[in-house]
Amino acid sequence: MNNLALWYRRFGEPETVLQPEISTPDARQTGNLRVRMLFSPVNASDLIPITGAYRHRTPLPAIAGYEGVGIVTDAPAAFAHLPGTRVLPLRGQGTWQRYVDCPAEYAIPVPEDIDPHLAARAYINPLAAQMMLARYSPQGKRVLLTAAGSDCAILLGQWARLAGAAAVYGIHRSSVHAERLSAMGIIPIAQHDTAGVRDIAARADVVYDATGGKLAETILSVMPEQGIFVCYGLLSGQTFRQQRALPRVEWFHIRNYLDALSVEAWQAEFHRIWPKLRASQYSDVALYPLTEWQRALSAYREAGRIGKPMLVMER
Repeated sequence: MNNLALWYRRFGEPETVLQPEISTPDARQTGNLRVRMLFSPVNASDLIPITGAYRHRTPLPAIAGYEGVGIVTDAPAAFAHLPGTRVLPLRGQGTWQRYVDCPAEYAIPVPEDIDPHLAARAYINPLAAQMMLARYSPQGKRVLLTAAGSDCAILLGQWARLAGAAAVYGIHRSSVHAERLSAMGIIPIAQHDTAGVRDIAARADVVYDATGGKLAETILSVMPEQGIFVCYGLLSGQTFRQQRALPRVEWFHIRNYLDALSVEAWQAEFHRIWPKLRASQYSDVALYPLTEWQRALSAYREAGRIGKPMLVMER
């Protein structure tokens, strides 16, 4: 059995430092599952660590990828019911490879009715959205999203409405997002409409920001002082300055909460995610063979993209 994996042995631009390597997998360690991967998406959270942005907690060499779905091929005796079933092989090895080993207790069984393309994306963005909404409640509040066409923002907007938000507004860069945001009950605002952005920001109670940079500074300059600004990403590649003491700024990083979750709490998070995913609209996918990973990365960077690039691991 040979394994094809995308390794990086130094930090830099993913297109430059990622290298496909073929090897024979080591023996499965006690307590781990072995999973034959089916699909793995391309997310910002996959690419940013490769650049070295988090080098203090990214040991090299490493295999890229944080999420995906696959079929269990081998398991410890305590998990003998899992071979042949689909799981999310999380919190183990990088997922941009054909075979992944992960701690058995952290693998997430996938319900039979869940489409594999949806299952492959059930971790990073859904869990982040669910945790943010639990910590910074939108109930009865006017919610403003940045990068509203992104997968995480799409879920944040839909689930904020389910949680009782008074209204949800979404700032988008490309006009292709406006119609589908409206269909989800999210009121679209073009990012270039500075007056419109400022008008909504001046009435926003909660902002979930994935952009940072000048847009974040514009919103913070006019937000009500009693509001909450939650930053969970810097897709602009730029940080921001807060010129006023208020509103309160909170930084959300999903990694800061994972270690505090017991195995039972970890599994329970996904029991809550599955029914919400079933009832939500999500981006379509664009499939690329693992061997064509450069094309997948190029597609991810396309302006106005509405489909999620996804690696197909099987031959």
